[in-house]
Amino acid sequence: MEIYRKYGAKSLKAVEHIVLLLIAIATIVAIGQEGLHIFDAGEVQLADLLLLFIYLEVLAMVANYAESGKLPVRMPLYIAIVALARYLILDMKAMEDWRVLAISLSTLVLASTVIVIRWGQLKMPYPRNQEYDN
Repeated sequence: MEIYRKYGAKSLKAVEHIVLLLIAIATIVAIGQEGLHIFDAGEVQLADLLLLFIYLEVLAMVANYAESGKLPVRMPLYIAIVALARYLILDMKAMEDWRVLAISLSTLVLASTVIVIRWGQLKMPYPRNQEYDN
């Protein structure tokens, strides 16, 4: 039974690294495509910058996960906040009032969640467990 656990864990780790590599490559390709779009348009708009920022956050999340083996919950929340802000900035004129309010409240909930998680990490840190550190 121990041999299955050992090789099963190694196999899952290998798949994890392959998927991380795929995510990184796909993000780099998306950054290149956005760069070509900016070059073809001949101007940089706020929407382009916000999209590049989202891509940068995804790359930072992949790098963080590859280095530490842990995915901080806050990083996807940051990406979601920027994505909602981008959506709001780009489409605000065409949106109905209730949709603007819903997106704004969603952003506020995500930001509050980040604050609560950060406060929890500072005030109630997880005890160090050698079993999970390896």
